[in-house]
Amino acid sequence: MKQARSPADLTVLYDGDCPLCSREIGWYQGLNASARIRWIDLRDASAPLPDGIDRDTALARFHVVAADGTAASGAAGFLRLWQAYPGLRLAAHVLSRPLPLALLERGYRLFLPIRPALARRLPRRTAARPPSDGDTP
Repeated sequence: MKQARSPADLTVLYDGDCPLCSREIGWYQGLNASARIRWIDLRDASAPLPDGIDRDTALARFHVVAADGTAASGAAGFLRLWQAYPGLRLAAHVLSRPLPLALLERGYRLFLPIRPALARRLPRRTAARPPSDGDTP
């Protein structure tokens, strides 16, 4: 009998068609997280999305959704993800202050229009395969 796993603490939505995004997600997946993370590759049209986020919105910006359903996107989404990793937690804490967060978000918004051009220059590499149910332990 298969034992049910507890729900994820965080759900990360990412564009698996973007080589840059897949590399970064693969890097995160290789780290030791202190939270259960569900990775949703938006290439899979049948993948369930969290309430209130449609596929186009999710593809336009990086999104992380907490177990309580609150979503963070862009720079705030990255900081929420970083809080799940002991080695990144301090950086997330420092950068989540209003001024650093605003600067990070500005940089993220400047990056978004050039992301497709950067992605075309990178060879395609997929993120590491998550466990079969999509959660990390």
